[in-house]
Amino acid sequence: MQQQGQASRALITGASSGIGAVFAERLAREGYEVVLVARRRDRLADLAERVQASGGRAEVLVADLTNDDDLRNVESHVADDNRLAMLVNNAGFGAYMPFAQLPPDRAEELIRLQVLAPTRLTRAALPGMLERGAGSIVNVASLLAFSAGLPSPPMPFRAAYAAAKAHLVTFTQILANELHDTGVHVQVLCPGTVKTEFHTVQGIDLTRMPVTPLAAEDVVQASLAGLRLGEVVCVPGLDDPDALEALRAAELGVFEHSRGNVLADRYAGVVFPGVVG
Repeated sequence: MQQQGQASRALITGASSGIGAVFAERLAREGYEVVLVARRRDRLADLAERVQASGGRAEVLVADLTNDDDLRNVESHVADDNRLAMLVNNAGFGAYMPFAQLPPDRAEELIRLQVLAPTRLTRAALPGMLERGAGSIVNVASLLAFSAGLPSPPMPFRAAYAAAKAHLVTFTQILANELHDTGVHVQVLCPGTVKTEFHTVQGIDLTRMPVTPLAAEDVVQASLAGLRLGEVVCVPGLDDPDALEALRAAELGVFEHSRGNVLADRYAGVVFPGVVG
């Protein structure tokens, strides 16, 4: 159990820049000791210095979460921390390109970083949080998780990336139901375009975007406010939360109307004249 007088801790992956760095600085101001996880030691050291200069406490944990050994090291760190009150699974990259051109190793890295790592780290964090009856986990996804029906172009080529983010949405929603009334809260954060280096490293000019990018500070504000409001799906730019309820109702409608064991009429009468392809 947490010893009296000790601060709660928050671990943030992808903390070296952008949303992750803002989460770290904001949570440090809120009184958390922050554990900063990313690949770039120099950037983490700079961030830790800023946190400490503002009166906070920070620990640097250098790790490449696409590497098995590094991921297991961070997992152990999470599982053994009896003061861990918040986990922010933020690490990610875009890899926007047609799927047929996406190098297989790069596709695997994306899945490891944005599906495997948050799944394993969440699993590592939960037993302790459940035992303490408190804790929060934020999985940073993207508005692109809801973009499957939109063509590319004008949307970016994104099959692997958007699918990974959609995994985080479904994973978090179902997990939230499992954790109901436990004192442990999970949220999937789905920002649109954010003013960070995430896009610029891919050669995307944010000044040419059709919408003004959100500030990373606003994204973090939305996430923390959403946790206070009990939101499981947090979309920082969405004014009308009823839109999410309408989406949920539509998904349930598909599920409820497809539970019979009778083949749909539109398939029953189709004749195959030869090889399909």
